[in-house]
Amino acid sequence: MTPPERLRKLLADPAFIVMPAVWDGLSAKLAAAAGFETAFLSGSCVAGGRLGGPDLDLLSFAEMFDSFNMVRGAAADTLVLADADHGYGNAMNVQRTVRAYGRAGAAAVLIEDKITPRMLTAAGKPCLPREDARMKVRAAVEAARDSGVLIMARTDCRPTAGIDEALARIEMFADEGADILFLDSPGDEDEVRRAVAAGKGRPHFAVLSPGTPRETPAQARAAELGLKIGTYPTALLSPVAAAIKAGLAAIGAGQAEAATALSPAELRATLGYDDYDTQARRFVVPG
Repeated sequence: MTPPERLRKLLADPAFIVMPAVWDGLSAKLAAAAGFETAFLSGSCVAGGRLGGPDLDLLSFAEMFDSFNMVRGAAADTLVLADADHGYGNAMNVQRTVRAYGRAGAAAVLIEDKITPRMLTAAGKPCLPREDARMKVRAAVEAARDSGVLIMARTDCRPTAGIDEALARIEMFADEGADILFLDSPGDEDEVRRAVAAGKGRPHFAVLSPGTPRETPAQARAAELGLKIGTYPTALLSPVAAAIKAGLAAIGAGQAEAATALSPAELRATLGYDDYDTQARRFVVPG
């Protein structure tokens, strides 16, 4: 069964899907070891982990695709939803991006309607005109037929164009054949419900990390509102940043490590040293 087929099967199950946001081999490996079957290759997490910077459309497709291959290499069985942002260009760029992720084993690809390049400010997300956004999603759905990869269509227009325009786009994306829908930055629970209704039965994705002006229900409440998938972009990245700061503070104070550090044995086990030795023994020349 292919990754897209496995994800379709999972989406047909009534349970709410918690999808950790990952950015590299270690984060993907640990998420899989914790029992998570799916993961979101998050642009904001890749920007933080790879660039040490904000998620402001500075990443290239090559950098994201390289991160995807890291994730797949470390957690081959994980169903990965790849963040493809705006597709890295026009509708033809979208098709190239979708086909590349599909060939590489992605379960789903996110395409959004933001304008690129972004305005030189961190505030607001101006979006494409509605019909231009339609063509990007249409191009993505067409390209997805090659591999069967699912398309998640996202609109970012709620803060700049209002909820009615955002709902019109959700309905339009559903009509164009998007498999999963994503209303970014809903203002309240009523807007979440309206977006789910506009999706005509297709599953809805939501960012549930706190800290920005959007409705972020708890998992149980998200399911009650009709959402199907929830991701948490800061849930792993923020503790990792805190741990690095704690480690630096510890060695700066003359200590060998922070109090929260894993023991050497646990770190070696986490990184797979013993697994490597087990596999390598098969290739050792006798004598």
